[in-house]
Amino acid sequence: MSNHISGSCLCGAVKSTVTGPFSRFYQCYCDRCQKKTGSAFASLIFTSPDKVDWHQGQELTKRYDLPHAERFSNCFCTECGSQVPYISRDGQFLIIPAGYLEGDPHIRPGANIFWDEKPCWFEEGQNQDKFAAYPDR
Repeated sequence: MSNHISGSCLCGAVKSTVTGPFSRFYQCYCDRCQKKTGSAFASLIFTSPDKVDWHQGQELTKRYDLPHAERFSNCFCTECGSQVPYISRDGQFLIIPAGYLEGDPHIRPGANIFWDEKPCWFEEGQNQDKFAAYPDR
């Protein structure tokens, strides 16, 4: 199934369309992804590098490759700081932050990787009350 999904950064300055089907969807709990996202994990969708069409703002993106790391990179909008798609360091994959997409990618997480590095508070947090918006308390 081929699908086209629009995506954008938080401020809307960077916009593109990505084309599926996608090959992998990982939730990565490594300590680097925790720093990158400011959260418990990064949700990353993988496809081939030619599956992105940039519509605007590609020049507003900045890439950071962690020195001495074989695979770790971060790419973000320089206006709002939110993550945007990028090509893996070895050139084999387009890596799409799942939250960048504005539609259903028709793939679900297939693995929780680096699970042993998850933050100590993650699982306990999953058992707490759920709210559709801000809680009253």
